[in-house]
Amino acid sequence: MLWIALVLGAVEGLTEFLPISSTGHLIVASELLGFEGRRAEVFQIFIQLGAILAVAWEYRKRLGRLALALPRDAAARGFALKLALAFAPAAAVGLAAHEILLEVLFAPVTVAAALIVGAGLILLVESLPLRARTHRAESVSWLQALAIGAAQCLALWPGFSRSAATILGGLGAGLDRRAATEFSFFLAIPTMVGATLYDLLESHHWLEAGDALWLALAFAVAFVVAWGSIRWLLSYVATHSFRIFAWYRIAIGIVILAVFTR
Repeated sequence: MLWIALVLGAVEGLTEFLPISSTGHLIVASELLGFEGRRAEVFQIFIQLGAILAVAWEYRKRLGRLALALPRDAAARGFALKLALAFAPAAAVGLAAHEILLEVLFAPVTVAAALIVGAGLILLVESLPLRARTHRAESVSWLQALAIGAAQCLALWPGFSRSAATILGGLGAGLDRRAATEFSFFLAIPTMVGATLYDLLESHHWLEAGDALWLALAFAVAFVVAWGSIRWLLSYVATHSFRIFAWYRIAIGIVILAVFTR
């Protein structure tokens, strides 16, 4: 279990906030490690909390200011409500279709399909003459928040990527690259906390005695790697497009299909 914890923690941390699908990579990594079944799914779900903590830590000052301003600042309350609005569509669809998603879509071949379809959408959005009119995550409008929330529903297809769906949704709604990326990070907190806690309540009984140590190790690795990934992505998006991630998704999708359909 040592290597499983280290590998899955690193995979989660590296891929959670890049538009390449952490869930898809975790499913494939678990299959290759021979770590499958409901216990593996609970393990994959839990270590997402490490990545969430990395976002909270990176934005601790802004989140702290927002929390302190909520009682007296209408703008702060508005931003919090816009995050709630963006969170709502995927939460509603996810609750309604939770069992179907687990039973039908959590497999390497469906992940590969999602990776390739998502790559096509990245290339499409990058080819459009979009005009950015919003340059701060906190300045999103109600309509932009709703559009990003609707786009996040695509992430319920394992392999599509929550980050890809929300960043592309933000770009399409008129946010610039950094604002779309940061709003995606902020939205990750309620989305991932809600989904993770719900799944843990439903499935924690699949864990075995002694798993706490390995979960803690994977959690710590995911936190450290995710924090580095967040910082790198923010510097990258300032001067680069997301096309490189699309080509990577296509390549890894083809490899997965080749390996798991033989």
